Amino acid sequence: MTTDTIIVAPIGGQRAVRRPVSEGRALPARAPAVDVPERVFRIRSADSYVCRQSANSLLKQRYAWRGYHAVSLPSDQTTNRITLSATENDDTIGTITVALDSAEGLSAEDAFPAEMEALRRDGVRVCEFTKLAIDPISGSKRVLAALFHVAYIVAHRIRGYDALVMEVNPRHVRYYERMLGARVIGEERLNRFVNAPAVLLTIDFAYIRDQIEAFGGRVDLDADERSLYPYAFSPREETGIIARLMTAQTPASASIN
Repeated sequence: MTTDTIIVAPIGGQRAVRRPVSEGRALPARAPAVDVPERVFRIRSADSYVCRQSANSLLKQRYAWRGYHAVSLPSDQTTNRITLSATENDDTIGTITVALDSAEGLSAEDAFPAEMEALRRDGVRVCEFTKLAIDPISGSKRVLAALFHVAYIVAHRIRGYDALVMEVNPRHVRYYERMLGARVIGEERLNRFVNAPAVLLTIDFAYIRDQIEAFGGRVDLDADERSLYPYAFSPREETGIIARLMTAQTPASASIN
């Protein structure tokens, strides 16, 4: 890509505000009125060495905190493996990797070979969302939703895959069921890569597409629609993301397209 930035968005939906100015009264220890800048984050394709190292650092930190075996990103992108990162002021606050099914296979089939084979036998073009990490201080629902949305765009809208699978800790299953509409297709097994229990989830991209069309960009619906989809980008923003990904390609980063 000619630039690694895919989209810039407000991190929490807040707007720039201005602190009030006193009407002639002395207000000791009070700063003059200033504009409070809006916090924004960027979704990037982790093509560069620096971007991948930063994403890798967050990934290792979050997995170690959970007590998992160390994990790391491969040294570079490929046509079948794309890493995205969310950054604020060049600090990585989130990352996710999209692994597209190929002759190399997917890591989920180590613990769930029968379930993965069943999907393929049914003609489902499947990909894997993996190596997800969100900074607990700087991250937010908006950041997580944005990473999932751009990963969905890459896998489904651009590359034409039908569904995703994810291996998650059993404690997190209800969260992904409620927040993304995931369903369980593989009961608890040991994920040998992180030496921890895992459950296999799947989500049809057609379902995600319907939810984004109904709720994307509608944070005002959050109180009633208890999912991540109101925090996703709007259909209009999605169209812009697709256009940028389709036109900003270079031979060095043909992994997206």
